[in-house]
Amino acid sequence: MQYYVKRNLVKSYTISTSRRPPSNVKNSLGTPRGLHEIAERIGAGQPPGMVFKSRVPTGRHYHELPETEHANLITSRILWLRGLEPGVNRGGEVDTYDRYVYIHGTQHEDRIGEPQSAGCVLMRNADIVELYEQVRTGDWVWIVDE
Repeated sequence: MQYYVKRNLVKSYTISTSRRPPSNVKNSLGTPRGLHEIAERIGAGQPPGMVFKSRVPTGRHYHELPETEHANLITSRILWLRGLEPGVNRGGEVDTYDRYVYIHGTQHEDRIGEPQSAGCVLMRNADIVELYEQVRTGDWVWIVDE
């Protein structure tokens, strides 16, 4: 993932996307493509590694949870995405926001770079905290195939 300010590349991040093929369709579990915006920023002030459930911090770091609870945790920060292209990633069966697609941290940092999500964009915890501090609601996110 690349972060730009005024057409200048600021930083590149290694990320993970879906285990399934890219898809904008509801229940596909694919990472959606196209132009999005950051609809909501969630998690300011929480420590890296904090686990979120339903976008609310649980008060627990992922290391504190039993291994059985370690599948696809949402950690550190959440950037909730909203599609900006009606019929492509906004509205009806292709609505990124209604699919709860986020950019967020993960406890599986050693697997970043491999497909591993259920549609979200996963980042290392330090990276999502850093990016979160730079971006704002309304900033654009363009998701494309390499």
